[in-house]
Amino acid sequence: MEIMPEIQQRYSSRAYLDKPIEQAKLDRILGSARLAPSARNMQEWRFVVVRDQQLRRQLVAAASNQQFVGQAAVVIAACGEQADYRMRCGQLAHSIDVAIALEHMALQAVREGLATCWIGSFDPDQVKKLLHIPEHISVVELLTLGYPADKRGPKDRVPVERIACYDRWSF
Repeated sequence: MEIMPEIQQRYSSRAYLDKPIEQAKLDRILGSARLAPSARNMQEWRFVVVRDQQLRRQLVAAASNQQFVGQAAVVIAACGEQADYRMRCGQLAHSIDVAIALEHMALQAVREGLATCWIGSFDPDQVKKLLHIPEHISVVELLTLGYPADKRGPKDRVPVERIACYDRWSF
């Protein structure tokens, strides 16, 4: 089993075909999130899977008017239930746990022939109101999901030597 092809092929799609996602594919994508690790194994992530076209269009305004949000067959509101739990290192666990689960979904989406885009530019209060998400739940990210209508361009990435050192900080 090799996962590097999915990692290399994943990109942030900002154009989607008007084509629904098969339920079996969506089930596998959501199932991949369920298998993600989480702090203290809390498995606190919750996902509102938005397939309704009118609701997706309303999410465009909440997502800084990014039109492709409304084009995607699915928009997933990725939420954390335990918004106040901090790991011993000081980081909020829910943001990290949700991010790990989302990337599991993004990689499984590539395997399914789909594309995604992480959306961090959104108004969480608007999203909560539109999707009836309780006040105490944190909306961490939105993830668009669908059949891509664009092509992945070359990835401009720095070499490993610029991002990793061994044993001690040596940048």
